Amino acid sequence: MAEIKADIALDHRLTIAEVTDMSAQKPDPKIRVASLDIFRGLTVALMILVDDAGGEWPKIGHAPWNGCNLADFVMPFFLFIVGMAIPLAFKRITSRHHAVKRVIVRTLKLLFWGILLQGGFSHAPDKLTYGVDMKKIRWCGILQRIAFAYLVVALMEIFTKKKQTRELPPGWLSIYKLYSSQWLMGVCILVIYLAVIYGTYVPHWQFTVNDRDSADYGKVFTVECAVRGKLDPPCNAVGFIDREILGINHMYQHPAWKRSEACTENSPNEGPFRTSAPSWCKAPFEPEGILSSISAVLSTIIGVHFGHVLVYMRGHAARLKHWIVMGFALLISGLVLHFTHAIPLNKQLYTFSYVCVTSGAAALVFSSIYALVDIWGWKCIFQPLAWIGMNAMLVYVMAAEGIFAGFINGWYYNDPHNTLIYWIQKHIFIGVWHSQRVGILLYVIFAEILFWGMVAGIFHRLEIYWKL
Repeated sequence: MAEIKADIALDHRLTIAEVTDMSAQKPDPKIRVASLDIFRGLTVALMILVDDAGGEWPKIGHAPWNGCNLADFVMPFFLFIVGMAIPLAFKRITSRHHAVKRVIVRTLKLLFWGILLQGGFSHAPDKLTYGVDMKKIRWCGILQRIAFAYLVVALMEIFTKKKQTRELPPGWLSIYKLYSSQWLMGVCILVIYLAVIYGTYVPHWQFTVNDRDSADYGKVFTVECAVRGKLDPPCNAVGFIDREILGINHMYQHPAWKRSEACTENSPNEGPFRTSAPSWCKAPFEPEGILSSISAVLSTIIGVHFGHVLVYMRGHAARLKHWIVMGFALLISGLVLHFTHAIPLNKQLYTFSYVCVTSGAAALVFSSIYALVDIWGWKCIFQPLAWIGMNAMLVYVMAAEGIFAGFINGWYYNDPHNTLIYWIQKHIFIGVWHSQRVGILLYVIFAEILFWGMVAGIFHRLEIYWKL
């Protein structure tokens, strides 16, 4: 998903001078940061889990509005990983012109695949239909957000790159001072985001229900706002800007807010709307929209800093200390903002508290993997995740986006629901456990995540990688 491997925006081999703790030996140019591959693979696996099992286990799916469930960590984890990989890829820049050209080309490739996969052309695996009405194509999405964050931060890295130094000046703040201009850029992004989200006037707006299965299909509803600085679902600046620039028909038609308590009695599960549900429950909302994508760049900037620590700091202990302290600082700051009701955790709006909590969590998860894998050498037990991480684009497209499942479902006997995938789910998992919820969960873990881990392992052995 998120660049999705370092390979999507970076070279397949991450050349690192100080990755293996810092002897005077000449570094192996083919060494990879194993923990970064595993973290990337873990995040892809997590995406498959929450997408395909979230319907049966809504607590792991996206929070309907405020809050942070397991699914809400996937996007910022990917952006963090993209950021960490950038300093490794651009550690030695011999030509800015060549580096900029490479960044632009890979950004365009990400945008192309993002629109193709999430623009509406490729539908759910069991729909067996393809094609998109250009009046309703979705312009934003996961890879589009990653492309934007990668473009901004990679160019920032290229044009603020310091000369390679093997020794940092003494002092805790020296690593921050080395790239102070990048932190200044982050502050500017945050100030702009806060000014727009709290300062933009949101007027009343209208929408037409386009869901043909809805009893309200074709009806026009008016949502009354006429407010400023609100962070509720119908009247926030994020949605207003997307409606004005993208157009309401080009936004995501099934936002998580439809599972909120205001909309359905089954919240956080899906279900019929309440009779008293407000009209905005039926409206579209873009979770990867323009203003929230600007805020999402902050996750990548934080990831870049962690990559700088990996490149410049000597010794596992120094790196881990820096990462863990900063991770806890971010996590605590975000939780304080949320629980004091200053700025709520909200993935849809990509609020600053959400940036802090998810980036802090990413820092702590990566630090744990780094300790287990790169220090203690426990790589073998994470090998399927490492294989997924090294071929993450393949697994994302085939598994997370359901392209492979759609192909398999295209071969059925007598009835479109009589396919190999449905047979495996029903007879091997659900039937054995006599539980739809448990069966689907085990199916996702073993028949999807572990299966694609093995497939990625075969591709790795054959040295076949999907690179952009």
